[in-house]
Amino acid sequence: MTILDRISSDLKDAMRARDKQKLETLRLITAAVKQIEVDERITVEEDRMLVILDKLAKQRKESITQFKAAGRQDLVDKEEYELALINQYLPEPFTEAEINTMIESTMTELQAEKISDMGKVMNQLKPLLQGRADMSKVSALIKARLS
Repeated sequence: MTILDRISSDLKDAMRARDKQKLETLRLITAAVKQIEVDERITVEEDRMLVILDKLAKQRKESITQFKAAGRQDLVDKEEYELALINQYLPEPFTEAEINTMIESTMTELQAEKISDMGKVMNQLKPLLQGRADMSKVSALIKARLS
């Protein structure tokens, strides 16, 4: 069962259960998918679905930070609920040790030694880590190794 199939099934279940908050969040996800399908005239595949969910999760994390700074606990709670639901559809995240191992092997494979090689390393790792690691943290780890 694909991620989109799971979301559609959960959407129907949320309608039956009259779970307004879950229904709203699942509709938000499907709207993001439909927007991309219409804009790019494609059918969203599994790998692209991970990119979409990853982007939605990142937006929620940023919103939570901003709402906490503004003292809006009601909005923080809403965003945290949405983030938890979105994370249910993302694969299990890699541990830091697994990420470090992947970075090391990729750097060895590409013979990356200078900071100018960072783009090559990131391009190689991004499809492997998408949806399973915070790419900004991965970028920082690579940068630290190459400097």
